[in-house]
Amino acid sequence: MPIAFAMAAVGGFGFAYMRGWEPAWAMTGQVAFDTSLSYSLSVIPLFIFMGNVLAGSGVAHGLFAGADRLFGRLRGGLAMASVFSCGGFSAVCGSSLATAATMSKVAMPSMRRFGYDDRLATGSIAAGGTLGILIPPSVILIIYGLLTETNIAKLFIAGIVPGIIGVLFYLGAVMVAVRLNPSLVPEEENTEPMSRADVIGVICVLGLFLFIMVGIYGGFFTPTEAAGMGAGASILIAIALRTMTWRSFFAATLDSIRATAMIFAVIIGAELFTNFINYAGLPDALSGFVVDNELPVWAVIVFIMLTYMVLGCVLESLSMILLTVPVFYPLMFELEFANELLLDPENALIWFAIVVVVATEISLITPPVGMNVFVLKGVLQDVSLGTIFRGVLPFWIADILRLTLLILVPSLSLWLVGLM
Repeated sequence: MPIAFAMAAVGGFGFAYMRGWEPAWAMTGQVAFDTSLSYSLSVIPLFIFMGNVLAGSGVAHGLFAGADRLFGRLRGGLAMASVFSCGGFSAVCGSSLATAATMSKVAMPSMRRFGYDDRLATGSIAAGGTLGILIPPSVILIIYGLLTETNIAKLFIAGIVPGIIGVLFYLGAVMVAVRLNPSLVPEEENTEPMSRADVIGVICVLGLFLFIMVGIYGGFFTPTEAAGMGAGASILIAIALRTMTWRSFFAATLDSIRATAMIFAVIIGAELFTNFINYAGLPDALSGFVVDNELPVWAVIVFIMLTYMVLGCVLESLSMILLTVPVFYPLMFELEFANELLLDPENALIWFAIVVVVATEISLITPPVGMNVFVLKGVLQDVSLGTIFRGVLPFWIADILRLTLLILVPSLSLWLVGLM
């Protein structure tokens, strides 16, 4: 059963059981109405549309060619280029699934042509795609900010350093994998030629990212307005590059509509579910259990991270955020974990958001249900799921190390926030 309708059914019937059918129907209608017409949520379809237009205009190939020039002479250079270009594309896309799907079409043919093992090739793309939900603009961070009423601009800036650390750790994972198993890569590395269109594509992507970031943090427009500006700029880039046909533009628009409808359905279902569990007292009961048993803050945080690891086996990232944040967010207030971390409450909640998103990133490549892995399987029909899951193992280990580092050193997530 689709997760949106599963959450809506549990929330609606549960609320009706506790309050009666009339209040339940009233709540359902109000939630659907308010969510559909939310000005704050309009940022989601706009950023999705921006990423789809850029994917259709061919700038991803330019990013990959540029990254190949940077890493091409190293052992495993094409895999490193895949990771690096995934990070760059996710900076203007905001969707992990879209990043993985786009880069698999761009990077996989080159790696196969030069003799890369399918394990390393698919693993680098699947893992690199997870960066899309952390490096701004991130749809997941936007939804987290709306759920918790946290400043979205600060969440965006907080995601940059952890995103860069993620890229560096993934590059290290490629180096280690190649060192341990040299047969994963060919004896001699080659680089793809970089055309003038590729150079222009790299410049356009970097320019669009800076345009959005400078616009938000320079006070020229809000994050919601930035989504509209970015979507408009992506259309201008597509026109300037002359690589997008009307058919591909229509496909990008249709994909954006489908993704938006899916996300809004999940959000509505999650709102109904949240109203039910709040009325039933689940967050209060959980907080009471933790306080009564005098559990230390760090033990609770580790428990939360382990919960995300388990949920990542059966749920995709958006559903996890919408299901868990309403439960765990009040718990953080009850524990007063900001004092434990020697942080002010706002920064502590921003740090918690980054940690949660990184844990959610890991779930995208966690078996048996890693959504990025299934996306690659859908694009690359001749590669088995087992091959892809074996390929992402080094990157999964790198992610665990990164998550541990971000938990132990909160300043990595908050350094740029402090400079604002």
